[in-house]
Amino acid sequence: MIDKKDVLHIAALARLTLSEEEVEGMTKQLDSILGYIDLLNSADTSGVEASAHMKYDHNPLREDATKESLPHDELLRNGPSVRKGHFAVPKVIG
Repeated sequence: MIDKKDVLHIAALARLTLSEEEVEGMTKQLDSILGYIDLLNSADTSGVEASAHMKYDHNPLREDATKESLPHDELLRNGPSVRKGHFAVPKVIG
């Protein structure tokens, strides 16, 4: 079971400042999450083959295909500032 001391330690590691009310809420939530993880760990998975995906016979990615890109002038028309055939951006390094 997680207690207030554990929550304060986690908050300190994450550099979070929590009110007393937030500490109490987080204590309940983290305890509930860890309880659920214990429940999952107790499930019998001895007959289940390890896998990285639920279904292997479907590839959601499309095939790579080459096609024409936008013409350079049309592409630059979308930019707020264009100089010498390129997008112009403010200088960020001194």
